[in-house]
Amino acid sequence: MKIHYFLLVYFCTTLTAIAQKKEELNAFFWGDNDTYKGQAEIPEKFKNESAVIIYKYEDYDFHKFGKNVTYRAAFRKRIKLQDQAAVNEFSELTYDNKSDVKYGIAEKTTIGIKVLKTNGKEIEIDVEKESVALDQNKKIAIPNLEVNDIIDIYHYSTESFQSFYEYGFDEVERTFGDNYPIMNYKLTFQTENDFFVNFNTYNGGPELKQIPLKNNNERKYEIVVKDIDKNDFPNWFYPLAELPCYKFQVFFARSGKFEERAEAFLSEKENSVKKTVSKEDILDFYINKFRPLGNLKDIDDFLKDKTFKTTEEKVRAVYYFTRHYYYTMYIEAFVINEVNIMNPFELYGANPVFFKTEKAFINHFMAFLKENKIEYDIIVATNRNNGPIKDILIQKNASVLLRINTENPFYIEYFTPFSDVDQIASQIENTEAYALKVSKLKKVDNVEEIKLPASTFKDNTSKQVTNITIAPDFNSLNIDRRTSLNGHTKESEQAEKLYFFDYIGEDYEKYGTTPLLDRIKNKKRKEQYTNEFEAFINKLKDKQKEELKFTTSREYQVEIEDHTYKIVNTGRFGKETPFVYDEKFSIKNNLLKKAGNNYIVEIGKFIGAQVEVSQKEKNRTNNVYYSYPRSFENEILLKIPDGYTVSGIEKLNTKIENETGGFIATAKVEGNILKINALKYYKGYFQPQNKWSQIVAFLELSYQFNQEKILLKKN
Repeated sequence: MKIHYFLLVYFCTTLTAIAQKKEELNAFFWGDNDTYKGQAEIPEKFKNESAVIIYKYEDYDFHKFGKNVTYRAAFRKRIKLQDQAAVNEFSELTYDNKSDVKYGIAEKTTIGIKVLKTNGKEIEIDVEKESVALDQNKKIAIPNLEVNDIIDIYHYSTESFQSFYEYGFDEVERTFGDNYPIMNYKLTFQTENDFFVNFNTYNGGPELKQIPLKNNNERKYEIVVKDIDKNDFPNWFYPLAELPCYKFQVFFARSGKFEERAEAFLSEKENSVKKTVSKEDILDFYINKFRPLGNLKDIDDFLKDKTFKTTEEKVRAVYYFTRHYYYTMYIEAFVINEVNIMNPFELYGANPVFFKTEKAFINHFMAFLKENKIEYDIIVATNRNNGPIKDILIQKNASVLLRINTENPFYIEYFTPFSDVDQIASQIENTEAYALKVSKLKKVDNVEEIKLPASTFKDNTSKQVTNITIAPDFNSLNIDRRTSLNGHTKESEQAEKLYFFDYIGEDYEKYGTTPLLDRIKNKKRKEQYTNEFEAFINKLKDKQKEELKFTTSREYQVEIEDHTYKIVNTGRFGKETPFVYDEKFSIKNNLLKKAGNNYIVEIGKFIGAQVEVSQKEKNRTNNVYYSYPRSFENEILLKIPDGYTVSGIEKLNTKIENETGGFIATAKVEGNILKINALKYYKGYFQPQNKWSQIVAFLELSYQFNQEKILLKKN
């Protein structure tokens, strides 16, 4: 039975005196003022839909009471289930049960669910009684649902805390549409003085309207819409970039000095809603945010007696050193501290410097650039799944990086353990951005629009060379493969497959710094903490081993055995430096089947699992958005057993290429080796819906290749 994730994951309810009783909440949502309680009829145009949302309601309230600030969020959906698929979908609901503590207040979700049967009977579900714990979630079974039942669900939260300073509430960004059509939709929110509102709708969304109130200090807004079509929200789709949606954030600031410190693009006056953020607003916000700041002694020591052919080479070297000296050098300490082995930070001296924020990194690197008289700009961008930079409204959606204006300009970002110079985040590549111009290497004084560089499928690559031998008893396939990853393709793989102990030693050796435990002078303490830390690492290695085995099994969609993994190159020092690892494993009693005196090998499986496009997906109406262009190359080398020949390789020679991408495969026998090359690639970051059929063409060809088999014929 499918678990349906409702909006329940977004909000929690505080267990305080201000929390309303369940009876009051039922009255609030389902009481005498509920104009939809008797509505069950569905318009003709929605009759064939699996389910229809009769009413969708979202309400937010932000108020202050003396020193206390109170936030309320209320949500409701009333849904008619029109076929068995919808009944199955809503027979189980899962919601977030994770307790949170903010400002000393524990939070918990309050939910109401009732079912309206076709005979008019109403059944309220006892949520507390029927809930079952599921990790950090709870699952609620909705028994005896039937076609044409109506399920009515609400959840309600309040949060109250004291705030003497500025405070930004979580941003809200949602489409108006849903997986099912909506007959009636209503959004409301209320604020008062000292609450600043950023709110706008996009992609043809309805305008926000202000509701006149008698009290000038109070403000209320609403959006009411009817007959919203459903959307399937398919893969490779950015809803906020294309569908009617809204974005808003509320910021609380009691006075002007707090407004100036607010991490938000605030409106000039609290009684006006800020709808747009211009490049001038960007300049105003960031003009004093960054300044050259930091002790450069460690960088100067690193550079001492070093020579570089170009300024670009020097900046690159300093970036990687900085990544280690102010970041990876402390990773062990954070791990040891987290598992309570010891207090490690005292081993680094009185004031160890660890860059925890983007701002700290940029300020320090600005100081280096200023001292070395290297020109640079500060770049402000936003992920393409947020929409274009001209539509930015939420400050948290802004990314900041540096452009180094050497002879060949390049970009650097706040680091991760795997970040590379000149490889910006894939989601901001090829987007419009703002360049904050820096005067005299220290102060922002102007802004201009720019286009960030793009990458191609030839930059973001995955290549696997897979050697296959068949066991003498023909009961297993033995696999020896090497995977090489470049560009953005290596980023997620590094984060998944590299644990800190896989690369931290590389950094210590490269920069001649002292590992954490070697800083301990007391021999007895050092031995104790080393043993404890090694025991913890061994547990992590066991976990890593199981995860890697599972990942490889999932690639081939079969169980594997005897899996080993070895890192050849971490790929952490240069955009062009690949992340390379080797694996060995066996596949027993699978992908190799006896057929009389011959054997069938499911050779296509060795390009990994491929996308299967369903008939419904072929009728896609949405445009296609990729994280980045990319390619996947497979070289498969099967050693043909003595006394056998290969039949069926003609099906392995196939090709489709078009303006959206392609799949090309070739196969031939050289001596006693069957050699297969397969390449699949995706072009660009975006393809319009009318090109979807071209994408489907090479996706189907690669899926068909994955199903192909060869015959080993006995001579």
